[in-house]
Amino acid sequence: MRVIGFFKKHYLITLSVILVLVFLAATVAGRYTISPWKILALIGEKLGFGPANVEHSAYTAFWVIRVPRNLCAMIVGAGLACAGAVFQGVFKNPMTSPDILGAATGAGFGAALGILNAMSIVAVQAMSFVGGIVAVLMTCLVARAVDRKSSTTITLILVGMVVSALFQAGISITKYVADPNSTLPSITLWLMGTFSGLHWDDAKQLGIVMAVSLLPMFLCRWRLSVLAMGDEEAKTLGVNADLLRAIMIICATLVTSTTVAFCGVIGWIGLIVPHMARAIVGADFSKLLPASALAGAGFALAVDIVAHSLMQLELPLGILTALIGAPFFLFLLKRGKRGWA
Repeated sequence: MRVIGFFKKHYLITLSVILVLVFLAATVAGRYTISPWKILALIGEKLGFGPANVEHSAYTAFWVIRVPRNLCAMIVGAGLACAGAVFQGVFKNPMTSPDILGAATGAGFGAALGILNAMSIVAVQAMSFVGGIVAVLMTCLVARAVDRKSSTTITLILVGMVVSALFQAGISITKYVADPNSTLPSITLWLMGTFSGLHWDDAKQLGIVMAVSLLPMFLCRWRLSVLAMGDEEAKTLGVNADLLRAIMIICATLVTSTTVAFCGVIGWIGLIVPHMARAIVGADFSKLLPASALAGAGFALAVDIVAHSLMQLELPLGILTALIGAPFFLFLLKRGKRGWA
């Protein structure tokens, strides 16, 4: 009990230490093993403590492949976890995830179209990003048309499900007409999600977009806690519920669309990690968002370690997150009978 109490009281320190340990494990693990001493030598060389005196393959594996890949995993995990926590609070629904309004399927459809037309990787990423934005915009416009007086959260969620189904049908069409020997495997692999092939430029771009998207969430932490109690309470305390909800939807959409554009569809992180963080720190967003960011970064890194270390062939992240997330979803259904806070 004392350990649990210490963990909850010093959650930032504890989660940060866990994240560092997982990051170190991620730099060592892999088909090409790098000893901790070689890693220290490579880091020392970058800091100006003299040559590392290690083989070039170790330098390439560490600085060119693993470090940027791990940074991308941490950035994406933190972004998806925060977006999921925000959406669960904004929509007051424990089953809500960042792709509830169709961002992930829209971005996936955009990427599939780009791959189908043999576009460059940059063009595919741009198509994916635009597809996610268009899907959420469609959801908001249709919800507004259905409920002209006020687009309630339940209306947004239901319309989001419909829009997701439409874009999912579009993805199925692109896969149906794609060349089964070349294009189809590329589309399928993209939609399954992976951090493979990400480099320093990708980490920089992801970091910039995620920082811009997450900054409003952290600045509005106390307002989100108020909004989670209901629109009437928010208005009583001077919080513009509709404006805040719109800003959070935009930010979460940017996170989800950017993730799909760079890494493919990675589900479940935005659903299960916020619940893990909430079990530690409670529903107060001033604590929940930092805890979700750290836990999401560590969770994504841990899943990526399993993905490229468990088998000779690297497993797609979407498969692993689903294997973990599906049982957890059943747990949430059972827990929901006792209420959710």
